[in-house]
Amino acid sequence: MRLVTFEPWPNQSRIGALTEKNEIVDLNLAYALYLRDVEWEPDYYRMASCRVPPNMLSLFEGGDKSLKAAQAAFKHVTGRGAAAQGPSGERLVFTSKEVKLRAPIKPRKFFHTAGNFREHHEEAQKAGFSHPVRPWIVFFQNVDAIIGHEEPVIYPEHLTRELDYELELSVVLKKSGKFFSPEEAMDYVGGYVIFNDITARDIQRREMESGVFSLCKGIDTFCPLGPYIVTADEIKDPHNLYMELRVNGEPRQKSHSKKMSVTIPQILAHYSAMGYSAGDVLSTGTVSGVAAFSDDPEAWFLKPGDVMECEIEQIGILRNPVVSWKEAYPDKAKKLGAKE
Repeated sequence: MRLVTFEPWPNQSRIGALTEKNEIVDLNLAYALYLRDVEWEPDYYRMASCRVPPNMLSLFEGGDKSLKAAQAAFKHVTGRGAAAQGPSGERLVFTSKEVKLRAPIKPRKFFHTAGNFREHHEEAQKAGFSHPVRPWIVFFQNVDAIIGHEEPVIYPEHLTRELDYELELSVVLKKSGKFFSPEEAMDYVGGYVIFNDITARDIQRREMESGVFSLCKGIDTFCPLGPYIVTADEIKDPHNLYMELRVNGEPRQKSHSKKMSVTIPQILAHYSAMGYSAGDVLSTGTVSGVAAFSDDPEAWFLKPGDVMECEIEQIGILRNPVVSWKEAYPDKAKKLGAKE
C-alpha cells in the first residue's frame, strides 16, 4: 500500500491508501465497512478506531495486525469502486485534487543517520569539508520541522545564505525494539518514505566547530517527508532503488540505493541500542550532488522560487517549493527588521 495522511476538509486529518488511479481510500471508514460486511462485527466503528485508527503513527503502533487490517479494508473498498460508501453513507474515496496531503507521519523520534553513502564522504573530502562524512553518524531530527508534499520550505534569509538539499531514503518502523542484530532488523521495517534533509551550510560549519550540529537541519520546515509511505511488502529490495533530486527540473543528485556503504539492516541494528518505538523514522543518509560540494556552490544553493523534486524508484516524487521567510511571515520579518 501507499499510505497517506490527508485532509478531506480543513483541519480534519485522516489516513488513506492510494489506488492505481491515485484515488484515496479512507482506511478507517473502509475498515469499519469491512467489519460490518465481512466479519459481521456489530460494534464496527469502535473496533475500526482500535485496529485502523485515523492517525498514521497509531496505525504503525498497531504493527502487523493493524497493517494487515488496513490491507483487508483497502481491498474490500477498491473492489466496490469509487462509489463505495461508509457504513452510514460516509464518503470513502477521494480524488487527489479534492484533498490536501500532509506529511504521512509525525514520529515520536526521527533518527537521522549520515555517512552511509561513501560517495557523499568523497565529495565532501574533495570540497575540503571540515569533518569526514563516514558511518557512523547519528542525531535526532526536529519532528516539529516536518512538512509534507507540496508544502513550502521557508528560507530564513536572516539566518542563512547557503540553503542546501539532501535526498534520502527513510525507513518507518512498525514495532518497538532494542539491541537486535542485522539478521533481525528487517522484521522491524514497516515501510519506506522519501526525506529531503534541508541544511543551512553556513550554520552547519559554525556548529561543527564544536563537533555537533542541530539548528542547521532543524529549522522550521527543513524536514520535507512524503509524499506517502510505501509499505515494506511493496519494496522487494530497498537496496535496488534509483534516486534523483531535481531543482527546477535540473538533476542535481543522481544515484542508487545499492551504493550504501552499510546496509539498512546494519544501520538499524547499530542504532538499536538507543531503543526504537513503533512509528519511528530512520533516515539512511544522502548521496553525492549536494550544492555545497559542487563546483559552483553559490549557483546551486537554493533560492526563493526554486522547486525541489525528490524521486526514489517505487516510492514516488516528493515536491516542495522554496519561499522567502519574508513572504511567509511578513509581520515577523518587519518586526525583526525594525529591531536590527
